[in-house]
Parts: sequence; structure tokens; C-alpha cells
Amino acid sequence: MIVVTGAAGFIASFLVEALNSSGKDNIILVDDFSRPDKENNHKNLKYQSKIERSDFVHWFSEHYASIDFVFHLGARTDTTEMNYAIHEELNVQYSKDIWTVCTTRKVPLIYASSAATYGMGEHGYEDNHDVVAKLKPLNPYGDSKNNFDKWVLNQNTTPPFWAGVKFFNVYGPNENHKGRMASVVYHTYHQIEKTGGMKLFRSHNTAYKDGEQLRDFIYVKDVVSILHFLSDCEVTSGLYNVGTGKARSFYDLASLTFKALGLEPKISFIDTPVDIRDKYQYFTEASMTKLEKAGYKKAFHSLEEGVCDYVQNYLNA
Repeated sequence: MIVVTGAAGFIASFLVEALNSSGKDNIILVDDFSRPDKENNHKNLKYQSKIERSDFVHWFSEHYASIDFVFHLGARTDTTEMNYAIHEELNVQYSKDIWTVCTTRKVPLIYASSAATYGMGEHGYEDNHDVVAKLKPLNPYGDSKNNFDKWVLNQNTTPPFWAGVKFFNVYGPNENHKGRMASVVYHTYHQIEKTGGMKLFRSHNTAYKDGEQLRDFIYVKDVVSILHFLSDCEVTSGLYNVGTGKARSFYDLASLTFKALGLEPKISFIDTPVDIRDKYQYFTEASMTKLEKAGYKKAFHSLEEGVCDYVQNYLNA
């Protein structure tokens, strides 16, 4: 059986949908299933059992013999949550507990890291193990992800295969519950519905014009494709970037949402909220060389293709 943690969340629920589409329903879903705003993400999934997040480590310790693979994608992902203790509990210690069972019981593991570990990009965006200890994330969420990566790289014993996947800016179906943390595509679509326009964050960095802040946006369908590749192919254990390798602007992302709806862009700018202004990444772009050398050859959705599919076949369906 396959374990997927965070199964009521964004990426994990879409992964389970893809597994179902490939004929697999031998899946254990793990999450806090009490949130009604996440119910649509998991109510139609095919699976063997649902396990509450708080019960999973104990359950796993007793039922490991039936588990073939673990996708540990559950995490506290709110970059505006400043209480590190919350991230330490959910992103670090919980991940250590799962890693320990996978190591002891020889179960392969893929876990979610993040591009937030790269901070301002002072050391670039290469998924090089040598640079991990030098990284300076900008918020407690990024710190928690990098702290777990550092812990993993210091372990003498590991699962038979492991990969820490550094997600860049993921957008796509099943992110409805994420609120402020949902993608700009999602927010643009709903602002257009309400007001006819979209307000992007103004640049507070003289090197970037308003709306020209650059991120590596990756469609969730490409993320799932990479997860399938890493779990199915014999690749070297380690950290892997999950992006496209091509940075695009927030203006592009918003304007393409208008275009997918057959509308002319109507975009204005507001100040970046003070609570995130000094911790705001103005540029991210994944180095994808490591994944390519591992054998991943599939083309990514262009931003135009991904936004069009998301808007027309999901948000507007």
C-alpha cells in the first residue's frame, strides 16, 4: 500500500487523484480531516483507509509491513505563521518520526521540502547538498523545512530510498482551502469575478518594476509527474528541486488568467503587506539539472498552457 500524508491538502490530494486515475486505490490517506473547507479535496478519492494525522506514526509503527511507499506531503505551509514552535512540531518533529519508522522498517520515502529554504537566493537555487547548511530562509516555515533537510543530510542511516522535493510556486486545482496562501491564478480568478480586475503587490525593490517580481511557477500536474518519476525510477536519493527552471512575472500570471477568460487585463497595484514585505522573495528560479540528469525528460506545461487549463477546466468549469 501507498501512504500519502496531507491527503486533504492541495498537492497530496491531486497526487491521490492521479494515482486513482492510473488504477491505484491501495492508498492510506493521512491528514487532519476535521476541516470542512478541505472536504471536497478528499470526498471522492478511492482509498483503503483514512488515518488521522495525530494517530499515524503509532499506526505506521504497527502496520509498516503492509506499506510499500510513503509520500509525506503534509505540512504547515503558512509562510505568515511566525510561531516557530508550530512549524517545529508539524514540519520537523513529525517528519523525523516518519523518517525514523521508514528507516527502521525499510520503507521508501518522499517528503516535501520547499523553495522557501533558499531565502533571497544568496547561494543560488541549486539542489546541492553542500549548500544546505549555508541557506538563510526568510520565515519560520522556510526555517523548519531547511532544518529538516539539514537533519536528514546528517543521518547515518536512511530509508532504502528517500527524496526531499523542494517545491517552488505550485498552482492548480485543489488549492481552494489555502486562503491567503493560494496561488495568484486562484486569487486573480476570484477578484475578476468580484471586481472585474486584479490587484497585485507593488514592488518595494528598485531592481523590479511593479508586477515584475519573478517566481518559478509550476503546474500541479507537472509536480505529480515528477513525484511519480521519483517513486517509480531508480534514482539516487537526495534533495530535488521541483520547478520548471524558468522564472516568470506575477504580471504574466495574472494577465494570462484574464486571457483564459477571454478578457483584457485590468491590473492595478497595492502595497505589499508590512508583515511580509521585508521577507519577500523577488526572484526564484529552480536549477533543474539534477532532475534532468536523473532521467526526467518530460516537458513542463508552459505558464500559458498551465494557466489556461486550470482556469478553463477547473476554476471556470
